[in-house]
Amino acid sequence: MALFGALFLALLAGAQAELPGCKIRITSKALELVKQEGLRFLEQELETITIPDLRGKEGYFYYNISEKVYEFLSTFITSGMRFLLNQQICPVLYHAGMVLLNSLLDTVPVRSNVDELVGIDYSLLKDPAASASNLDMDFRGAFFPLAEGNWSLPNRAVEPQLWEEERMVYVAFSEFFFDSAMESYFRAGALKLSLVGDKVPHDLDMLLRATYFGSIVLLSPAVIDSPLKLELRVLAPPRCTIKPSGTTVSVTASVTIALVPSDQPEVQLSSMIMDTRLSAKVALRGKALRVQLDLRRFRIYSNQSALESLALIPLQTPLKTMLQIGVMPMLNERMWRGVQIPLPEGINFVREVVTNHAGFLTIGADLHFAKGLREVIEKNRPASTSDTSASSAPPPATTAA
Repeated sequence: MALFGALFLALLAGAQAELPGCKIRITSKALELVKQEGLRFLEQELETITIPDLRGKEGYFYYNISEKVYEFLSTFITSGMRFLLNQQICPVLYHAGMVLLNSLLDTVPVRSNVDELVGIDYSLLKDPAASASNLDMDFRGAFFPLAEGNWSLPNRAVEPQLWEEERMVYVAFSEFFFDSAMESYFRAGALKLSLVGDKVPHDLDMLLRATYFGSIVLLSPAVIDSPLKLELRVLAPPRCTIKPSGTTVSVTASVTIALVPSDQPEVQLSSMIMDTRLSAKVALRGKALRVQLDLRRFRIYSNQSALESLALIPLQTPLKTMLQIGVMPMLNERMWRGVQIPLPEGINFVREVVTNHAGFLTIGADLHFAKGLREVIEKNRPASTSDTSASSAPPPATTAA
């Protein structure tokens, strides 16, 4: 019975474990690059160390040694002189390493704003898993509306997987990552568009007025020539589907056509439903994950009757053209700003390769230090650093560094 209870609790804990929306694998090639950059940083630190010339006497031995000959005479100096070297160099090496590590970690975004409406949470879900060749990290990878900071979308997507090791870094994103972004913008009220008057393309304006001429002609003269309004409003959070063949986004929206006379209530001419399917091309530039959308399928129909749906057929092509020419560029301009990937300051991705799988996609890339480690550390150094070395350095060692 006790065994059954333990097994049940283990299964329950596994069922409640939160799945990652984003995974990152750092391979040994990346660690070697960071190591080399770190060594360059330590060399720069050592160049700033000033050790006064040593003069003294031990028994019958008189010495006068300058800094430049320490290495040459290292096999001959006494243990007391080694102690003096340790007092100067070992604490600096320790402090430099600690500053390097902490400064890099401090620049990694965990929970930050994407824009004025939405934020993203890159919290680690568990301790990184280290092997002989890789370091794997699981991140929440969830967007949220800033007005609802405690809201979160349940993650029921396929867990992303990482198998490759050829590149320095691999990043995997599940459908949940993108779904949480679209649902957050939906909840923030951003997925709507209203075109009024001159904002409606001229050809489309004429076609709409001709289509609904029978309704317009029955209105009062003061309303007939009023500006036309075309409103698109997404009805439910869009959903992302990732397959080996590509990534698509499904959107259902309402389309409302109305006249808006000044100082009078607007007069609705028609309301219809629009189903669209967008293809999504994902790219990684620097540290920004970007998505470019393209309209693939488009269908409008009436939610009132099949007869009215037939009457909407002439609007199919001009409305699709309006979306391609007027709406998609605005949407892609905003999407192209991208969202930051949790990578330390001064390190960017280069030579990216995107691969689609069933339910998730992976991006393999190499790393490039856009800034030297010293520049990163100086940028993130606290305002007062007068005594940091004394507080963070260990007690002087008793053997040479």
